Amino acid sequence: MADRRRQLRGGLDHMLEGESPVPREKEMALTFKRRSMNIDLQKSLKLLDEAVSPAHPAQALSRTPRQGLLRHSVYTPKKVSSASKFDISDIYTPTHGSMIVNVSETSHSQQSALQLPMEMDATQDLTTTNVNLLLDEDPGMAASTGLYADFDQCLRQNGAPHQVLDLLSCFESCLSEQVIILRKLVRRARLEQQKFQKTYTTLDLLDKERSTWQLIYSLFKDRLETEATRGEGSMEEEDIDMVTDAKQRLIELSEQEIVNKLFEKDGSLRQCQLVVDWLESCAREDLDAVADNVKFFTDQPVVWENTLHQLQSRKKGTSINTERPLVDQLDPDAPVRQRRYLDDLDKEDEQRLLQHLFMCIRAGQLEKAQELCQSCGQAWRAATLEGWRLFHDANRQRLQATLAPITGNPQRDVWKCVCWRMAAEGKYDPFETAIYAVLSGNLKSVLPVCHSWYDCLWAYFRTLVDVKVEQEVRLRSITFRKPVDLPPQYWDRLMETTQVFEELEASTDQRIRTECQQCYHIIQKHVILGDMPALVEVMYNWVKERKTLPQHLLRFMANLVLFLRRVGHETNEELCTVILEAYVELLIKSDQKRLIAHYVSFLPPHLQVQWYAHFLEGVKGQEERQVCLQLAEEDGLDVAAITKRVVENIRNRDAAVVDPNVSMAINVAISEDDRQKIEAIDWLVFDPSQRAEALKQANAVMRSFILVKKHNAAREVFDKLPADSINVVYKIWHAKTGSTSLPPADDNAVREYMCTKAYLDAMESYNDWFSLYHHSKPSKPSGAEVGSSFTDRVAFEHRLKQYDQDLERWQYKLVRQTQTTKDRVYNVLLFMDGGWMVDRYEDPDDEESRPQQLATLRRMHIPALCLNLHHMLHSSRLYSECLQLADSIASEHYQLYKEFNKDDLQQLLRQIRESSLCLLDQNKDPLGYDLV
Repeated sequence: MADRRRQLRGGLDHMLEGESPVPREKEMALTFKRRSMNIDLQKSLKLLDEAVSPAHPAQALSRTPRQGLLRHSVYTPKKVSSASKFDISDIYTPTHGSMIVNVSETSHSQQSALQLPMEMDATQDLTTTNVNLLLDEDPGMAASTGLYADFDQCLRQNGAPHQVLDLLSCFESCLSEQVIILRKLVRRARLEQQKFQKTYTTLDLLDKERSTWQLIYSLFKDRLETEATRGEGSMEEEDIDMVTDAKQRLIELSEQEIVNKLFEKDGSLRQCQLVVDWLESCAREDLDAVADNVKFFTDQPVVWENTLHQLQSRKKGTSINTERPLVDQLDPDAPVRQRRYLDDLDKEDEQRLLQHLFMCIRAGQLEKAQELCQSCGQAWRAATLEGWRLFHDANRQRLQATLAPITGNPQRDVWKCVCWRMAAEGKYDPFETAIYAVLSGNLKSVLPVCHSWYDCLWAYFRTLVDVKVEQEVRLRSITFRKPVDLPPQYWDRLMETTQVFEELEASTDQRIRTECQQCYHIIQKHVILGDMPALVEVMYNWVKERKTLPQHLLRFMANLVLFLRRVGHETNEELCTVILEAYVELLIKSDQKRLIAHYVSFLPPHLQVQWYAHFLEGVKGQEERQVCLQLAEEDGLDVAAITKRVVENIRNRDAAVVDPNVSMAINVAISEDDRQKIEAIDWLVFDPSQRAEALKQANAVMRSFILVKKHNAAREVFDKLPADSINVVYKIWHAKTGSTSLPPADDNAVREYMCTKAYLDAMESYNDWFSLYHHSKPSKPSGAEVGSSFTDRVAFEHRLKQYDQDLERWQYKLVRQTQTTKDRVYNVLLFMDGGWMVDRYEDPDDEESRPQQLATLRRMHIPALCLNLHHMLHSSRLYSECLQLADSIASEHYQLYKEFNKDDLQQLLRQIRESSLCLLDQNKDPLGYDLV
C-alpha cells in the first residue's frame, strides 16, 4: 500500500517513465475508492462537516445579497449612453463569476434583487422558533406567512416612481430569505417527507416566484432604460456613422465590435441574452450544490490514469485483463481513431466529468469548466472550449507603444463548422456532444440532455442568440478569405421568440409539455415575450376559473399587477381589479388585519368601501376597531363611507319574525345576529363628525328591533350613542354652515331619535308597572287556627301588621309608577309637532323603506300602547282616566284613531265599556261625571 501511495504521488514525468498509479480495484465503490487514494482524512472530515453544517455565524448577520447573480454568458449585452464608448470585450466575453449584467450603473439596492446566494445563511441555525416550525403540520406555510407583510412593506418603502427597480429588488430579497429558511427545514425533515410534502410544494412555489422576480427585474430594467433613452437618438446617429464610408468603417470593425453595435441597436436580441443570463443564474445554484464532487474526479492532473496503468502493466507483462482492446495511444482522438476502449473506470470518470462540464456551461460558468478540465489533466479539452470566441485585434485601428493583446479565434468559422458537424454526427457521449453543440449553435444535439423546461428554454434562446450574432458578423465583417459555410440546418434556427415557446409546447417530451402548463412557466413566458396584457388576462382567468389558487401565487399576481401599474404598463383595469379583489379576500381570510387597508386602497373607490366594510364586519373589540380605522385613514380610504356601509350591511341582515300578537310586556331574546347589529353602531361613534350618521343608522337598527318587539336590543342600541349626540350634531352643523337649522335628513333623524327614546321609556315604565302590579303585590298572611296558642296569635297579628305596611308601600309605589307610566305613554301618543314617528320635513334622499317602516310602527304600537294604557288605568281603578284616553284617541288634533284597525278598535271599545260600567257602580255616569 505504501508503494501504491508513492506511485500516486509521483509526477507526470515519473509516470511516463514507467511508474504508473495503481488502478482502483473493480470490487470497490468507484467514488469511495477514488477518495481512498492519497486523501487527507482530516480535510475530508472538515469538508463533510461544512457540507452538513450551517454557514459561519458571521454570514448570518449580513442580509446584503451578493453581486453577480446574472452573469455574462456567451453574448452578454451591455448598454451604454451615447456619450460614452466602451470596449466590446467588456460585453462579449465568456462568463465570469464576478461579473453581472451591467446595462447601466445601478444602486446597491437595485443590484440586490439578483444577488443573494442560496448557500449563504440569512439566519442563524435552527432556533426555538424553527424547531416549533418543524412541529407544525405545515411548516412551509407557517414559515412563509410573513411574506404578506414583507411585500406590503416593500410597497410602502418603494413608492416613488424612480424606485420601481428597488421594489423588485425588495421582493426578491424577501423571497430569498424565505427560500433559505425552507431549505433548512426540508434538509432537517428528510425522514418525514410525507408529512412535509406541503413544505416541499411551498418551497418550489417560492423558488419559482423568486426566479420570476429576477427575470422581471432584468428585462424591465433594460426596457425602462431603453424607453428613457429612446428620444436621444443615439442609436440612429451611430447607424448613420456606420453607413457613412461603409468600406472603411467595416474594415476597421472586428467581430467583437460588430456584435457590440448589434447589441446596442437590437433591443430584442439584448432581451434574449438577458433571458439566457437569467436561466444560467438559476442553474448556478444547482451547480454550487454539486461543486464539491469535482475534487473526486481525479487525484492529480493525469488523464485516463487507469488506462495508462493498464498499458504500462501490459508492457511489463503484469496486466490482469489482456483481452480487452484498449487504446495503445493516449492522445484525445485515440478512442475514436483506433475504435478502441478506455478502461471502465476512466470511462465512468469521463462521463461524470463531461456531465459536470455541461452543467458548468449550462450555469454560464465556462471558465470554471476550463479550470476543471485542466485540473483533470485535460488541458486540450479546455483549449477546445476557447474556439467560439469572437476575434478582436485592437492594434489594427491604431498603433501604440505597447501592443494590445489579441483576443478570440481568427478561424472561428472553421472551429464552429467542425463542432457543429461533430455534434450532428452523434457519435460521442451525449454530454460531450451537447457541450460543443451549445457553443456552435446546434440545437438538435443539445435537447437530448435537456430534461426540464428551463433547460430547453435555455438551449433555444442560446441558439437563437448565436444564430443572430453569426448572421450579423457574416453580414458586416470584411475578411481576406471567404468564411466557411455553415450547414443549412444551422440557419433554420433563425426564429422569433414566439416560435420558441410554440415549439416547446409542441415538444415530443410529455414532461416538457406538462411543464409548459405550469403557472409560473406561463407567467415567465409572457414576461419574456413582453405581452403583459395577455398575462393579465391569463391570471384573471385563473382567478375566475379556479376555486382555489396557491396563496403565494395569488400574492405574486396581485403585486405584479401593482408593479405594472407603477411602471405605467397598459393593462385592462377591470381584470387587474378582479385579481386585486381576490388577494384582498385572501388577506381577509388569513386575518392579515394590518395589510388589508393598503391593498384595498389600490381598488376603485366604490370597491374600497365595499371590501373594507366587509372586512370590518368581522373585527371584534374596541381597540382592534380603532386600529383598523386608523390604518384605513392612513391609506386614504373614505372612513365615513366605510363605517356607514358596515352598519348598513349588518343591519340589513334578515331579522327574526315575531308574532305581532305577543304581549308588548314580553321581550324577545337577543340573538347573535342582533348582537352584531348592536355592536356595529360602535363604528360610527369613534369620529364626532359622523354623529349625524350614527343617529340615522342607530334609528334604522332600533326601528328593526322595535318592529319585532326586541325592546331590550333597541335599548342597547340607544345606549351605544353618547348622551350628547344631539348637541354634537347641532354644533358640527353650526360650525360648518353657521346655521342652527339642521338639514331635513338630520332634523328627521334627531326627531326619530327622540321618538324612539319616548317609546322605549314608555315601554320600560309599563314593564315596571306590569311587574309591580302582577308580581310584587304582598300576599296576605293566613289567619291563626282555632285553638292556637297565644304565641301563634301574637305572631299572626305581627305578620298582619307587616302585611298592612307592605301593602301600603306597594300601593304608594303603584300609584307613582302608574302616574309615571301614564305620563310616558302620553308622551308617545301626544308627541309634539305632528305625532310620534312622523317627520316634520320631507327628505328626497331618504331611504325608500323608511317612511313605510315609520307608518308600520305607528299602526303596530299606537293601538297597543292605548290598550296597555287602558289596562293599567282600569287595573288601577282610574276609570275616569280611561274615558279621557278615549277622548284623546278620538281627537281630530292627534287623529290617533286612524292607526286602529277594526279589530283593535272593537277591543278598545269593549274595554272602555267595562270602565263605564265600573263608573256606574261608583254612582257616576258612563263618562265619569258625578251624578246629581
